[in-house]
Parts: sequence; structure tokens; C-alpha cells
Amino acid sequence: METFPTELGVLTCLMILAASLWIPYIIGVNTAPDGSLPADAPDGFVRISNPSLHRPWVQRAYRAHLNLLEQGVPFAILVLLVDRLDGFTALTYWTAIAFFWLRVAHAVGYITAGARLPLRPIIFVLGWVCCLLMAYAVFAARTG
Repeated sequence: METFPTELGVLTCLMILAASLWIPYIIGVNTAPDGSLPADAPDGFVRISNPSLHRPWVQRAYRAHLNLLEQGVPFAILVLLVDRLDGFTALTYWTAIAFFWLRVAHAVGYITAGARLPLRPIIFVLGWVCCLLMAYAVFAARTG
């Protein structure tokens, strides 16, 4: 029986996070207190699909979800490429773990406004560095 690589387990958890990060936004949209939306705000889908109409934390929840997708999809593809090339190493192990926790910290910090400048952009850039490290692992596995 083959072992399940940690990187794929972390990727699974990351995709669960990505698939679930819409929940804070929808909760925020559907719990808007009376009078918190402009009087001329449309009803229904248009209201839900326009984050600028909502409270600041709801807007941040929307952006946190998009930010995770912006980095999570490329990272996931890179992990799958490394898996395909049988290139998992200590570097990919720690990069996957770091990326997951950076994305959790980014989402929580963004939604709660606890991670302000310069912390939130630093976390985002560190996630990008993780993508670069995983891309390096793809090329290292390909030439190795």
C-alpha cells in the first residue's frame, strides 16, 4: 500500500478551506442589520454579488476568498505537477505546510482586520514565495 504524501494531504485541506471561505461572506450578507445597506441597494442576487454594498468585514471576507483562489489554484497545480513527477522532498513537505498556514493566517487576518499593513501583504508575498519554491521543485524533479 502506497503512503499518502503529506503535500497531498495539505493540498486537500487547502482546497477544503478554499471551498469553505465563501461562508463568512454569505453570513455577513445575510445578517446585515437594518439600515446598514444603502436605501437604494438592490434586492436578491445583485445585492449578494456586490461586496461594496456591505460592511467592511464582509467586503474583506469576499477579498480573502478571492486572494486564496488567486494563490491556491496555482499552488495546487504545482503540487500536482510535483506529485506527477514523483518529486516530493523535504522542501516540498515544508513548503506545503507553510503555505497552508500562511493562507489560514491571511484569511483570518484579512477578515478580522487583525493583519493590517504591512503584515497582510507580507503574508501574501510569503505565499507567493511558497509558489516559487514549489515551481522550483517541479523543475528540479524534471531535471533530476
